[in-house]
Amino acid sequence: MAGLVAAARARELGANPVVLEKGHRPGGSMLLSSGVVWRHHSLEDFNAECPGGDPALQRRIVEELDDALDWLESLGVEPVTRKTGNPVTVGRRFDTHALTDVLARAAGDVRLDEPFREAHILATGGFGARLARERGLLLRANEWSEGDGLDYGIARGGSLTAGLDEFYGRALPGVVDERDYVAAAQLYARHALVLDDEGRDLGEADWHESDLVQRLPGGRAWYVVDARTLRRPVREHTVADLVAVAREVGGEVMPAAELPFVLPESTKLVEPPFVAVRVRAAVTHTIGGLRIDEHARVIDGDGRPVPGLHAAGADAGGIFTGGYGSGLAAALVFGRIAAETALR
Repeated sequence: MAGLVAAARARELGANPVVLEKGHRPGGSMLLSSGVVWRHHSLEDFNAECPGGDPALQRRIVEELDDALDWLESLGVEPVTRKTGNPVTVGRRFDTHALTDVLARAAGDVRLDEPFREAHILATGGFGARLARERGLLLRANEWSEGDGLDYGIARGGSLTAGLDEFYGRALPGVVDERDYVAAAQLYARHALVLDDEGRDLGEADWHESDLVQRLPGGRAWYVVDARTLRRPVREHTVADLVAVAREVGGEVMPAAELPFVLPESTKLVEPPFVAVRVRAAVTHTIGGLRIDEHARVIDGDGRPVPGLHAAGADAGGIFTGGYGSGLAAALVFGRIAAETALR
């Protein structure tokens, strides 16, 4: 998203940008997402949720996202809804295929299947594919985000943020087709009894559940739910719907009595039948990355901008460190900022 946004904004400002896309289609991981572009209600909420993040970068997202969303609509894409479905966030949801088409047209010169060479604005999607492979996790994103922008930025003298081992992730029922990344995500950990392979309770999940996914031992766990939980709503679905998708895509779904251990006592398991779903941690995008300032300029180890180098999207770290936020929002806001700064 960040690369297309930066190019669209640069062209709007009179430049003739070229987007070099490593993949065989535009849109990156944005195309595979739920399309919700959101922010926290306040900077204080953002700081509390992501305590290791740079407050100056967080402030720009909180203060500028609404205008940036209006700008997206001005390009010709209408949101599916102007609500996020979550009371702790505000934003809009877009059809990602329509959003990709509109941004690609606005960007103009988008060249596919281009290996990374060099760029003024780095927007290669972070290093999620590399992190997933190194840690033996699933990937829930485009397969081209191998860290090309990160490596190039370091070679040019850029410095790194904290949080290089952190990622925004979701629990999947196994390896699924990328078209099922959204539908197959098992989004009910906070209602489930979450157990490791020895039957030990892995504790509670925060509202966004990414925190739990990051600490699954070996990237694996069992979600065990009862009949009461199966009826719980999750966005526009129920937990039963999500479990059904897990079964449809070939995941392990079984009566909890068939697990190879005795279930611990839990107030989450009250009304039988009890159902167990095997889940695996899947990386959506990385949290750490190149250090940038509030103008999207890559910063060196002495705190000075690297001449002619900017970063946005998951290539830019230091925004969500220690917590969870909208990667699409950061890509939108700092993609625009990167273009504006580069053309000054």
